[in-house]
Amino acid sequence: MKLKLHFVYHLIFGLTVCSVYGQDISLYQQYNGRYDFTFIGNTLNTIENNNITGFPTPPCTILTSSSATLTLNTNDIVESAYLYWAGSGPGDFNVKLNSQAIVAQRTFSIFNSGGFEFFSAFNDITSLVQSTGNGNYTLSELDLTGVIDPYCPTGGNFGGWAIVIVYKNPALPLNQLNIYDGMQGVPNVINITLNSLNVIDNQDAKIGFVAWEGDKNIAVNESLTINGSELENLPLNPANNAFNGTNTFTNSNQLFNMDLDVYNIQNNIQIGDTTANIQLTSSQDFVMINCIVTKLNSQLPDATVTIDDLDIACNSREITVDYTVYNINSTATLQAETPIAIYADGTLLQTTQTINSIPVGDSENATIQLTIPDTIPADFNLLFSVDDDGTGNGIVIENNETNNDDNATVALVNSEEIPPLATLYSCNKGLTKGVFNFSEYETLIKTNASDIVTFYATESDRNNNTNPISSAADYTSPTTPATIYVKLDNGSCYATATFMLITKNCPPMIYNYVSANDDKANDAFFIDGLRNVFVNYKLSIFNRWGRLIWVGNNNMPDWDGFANKGFLINDADVPDGTYFYALELNDPEYPEPRTGFLYLTR
Repeated sequence: MKLKLHFVYHLIFGLTVCSVYGQDISLYQQYNGRYDFTFIGNTLNTIENNNITGFPTPPCTILTSSSATLTLNTNDIVESAYLYWAGSGPGDFNVKLNSQAIVAQRTFSIFNSGGFEFFSAFNDITSLVQSTGNGNYTLSELDLTGVIDPYCPTGGNFGGWAIVIVYKNPALPLNQLNIYDGMQGVPNVINITLNSLNVIDNQDAKIGFVAWEGDKNIAVNESLTINGSELENLPLNPANNAFNGTNTFTNSNQLFNMDLDVYNIQNNIQIGDTTANIQLTSSQDFVMINCIVTKLNSQLPDATVTIDDLDIACNSREITVDYTVYNINSTATLQAETPIAIYADGTLLQTTQTINSIPVGDSENATIQLTIPDTIPADFNLLFSVDDDGTGNGIVIENNETNNDDNATVALVNSEEIPPLATLYSCNKGLTKGVFNFSEYETLIKTNASDIVTFYATESDRNNNTNPISSAADYTSPTTPATIYVKLDNGSCYATATFMLITKNCPPMIYNYVSANDDKANDAFFIDGLRNVFVNYKLSIFNRWGRLIWVGNNNMPDWDGFANKGFLINDADVPDGTYFYALELNDPEYPEPRTGFLYLTR
């Protein structure tokens, strides 16, 4: 939440009206839980500016160090500690606290109507305060001695420091604590509206200020109001002199030209209030507000959501999302069935809801599967919005209504296209067995050199990335027709394809020489590509006079010079000589018998 405050002020020592330039007071940090706050700090001024009636020039001196004491209760645990230091001039941004070097992490500046510049600086010193604990704190080496001379005649010389300490204690009620900072002058009026409250108890509600350059002797229309009611804290802070060099925490009125003030506002804010309006006025004194802290018993949940993980399937418009709904920065349980809307490039995909009530500081994990419409591009922004019913409206009053969204960039992954792969043919090696070479398909399929192409004999192997074919150049398929399964992997997605392997019965190769002498070479009539290929073949052998002497088929051994037909006794040797064969393949592709001569020797 950004609080933009605009103002005009009257010159302290003149009649001119002029704008003041600074940094608008805005929310810096919020705490929800069993928290409270305190301030410590001290001035570097040795005397009140404008301390004598008529505003004579005070002594133009300033210290370079000062100390303050922190005293927390035993069960108070420091959560955060923020150091602010400020003064006249363009700024000294390197100081020491308890001898430890401190460098400004953020800086603020402002000019008054006379063109004089003032500064403030910030450092998160949480670890230092946590380790030091209660005791003395000394800020040193804030040296403005060479700067303040031009500021002294008008009482604009000042320097000081403050530590804003946030602590938690299990005995405290659940509170909402807000820290606002910036650098604004308070001539005429500043209005601040605190939103998103749900006050259930106004007990011990309070507001604190870190302010610079307030003068107790200037009290012209100087006031602080909340919800229209003027505040005072007597005797330190009368209603007409809110910024007068006081420290409410130590009950001191010697905090020259700075204020560490806290006001009880429990009677100025009502149970059920959802906003609080703060107004600061000063018609003469140029007061600079550096930090405002409010503590209210405001019990509200705070729903936030994170997209934790995306599972994006290849070649799919289905995505699985792991997400978490939190109720961290809160003071009340987030109710069950809080709606969640899910958008893709601003288009509502679907709604869901939390399942359980989520206690303060807890969370709920969930997983959802989303179908992305074809109208949404492959690259899109995915947005999860908790406490959104799909129309942009919520059902829960929250501490912060602006932190309900989380988004992620989604890129659906699609594979490269595999061109059509033609069926491969090979000669039947028997019982439809074939040897194939499809190595050229790898080059055909690849789009990029880094692509990986693998071939598989079964779809299951391809799906499980198991048993890839090791050699595509001489793959033996034990049976055909067979399907080869292809995967093209480009590193983010993969494509699949198939092609067929088919064998055909090629013409047999006939070796027409038989030497039946048991020397293991040409001992029988061998016809390559015949047996178990043309399974219905019939082979007839005739002698040179044309008499049938032998008939065989796929179920018989090859002819080795013996007769099984004719006038010779079965299995009788036939003499050496020339014989005639007739091979009937009984195949539609080869309707005519193959005939020729063969030669037998022993």
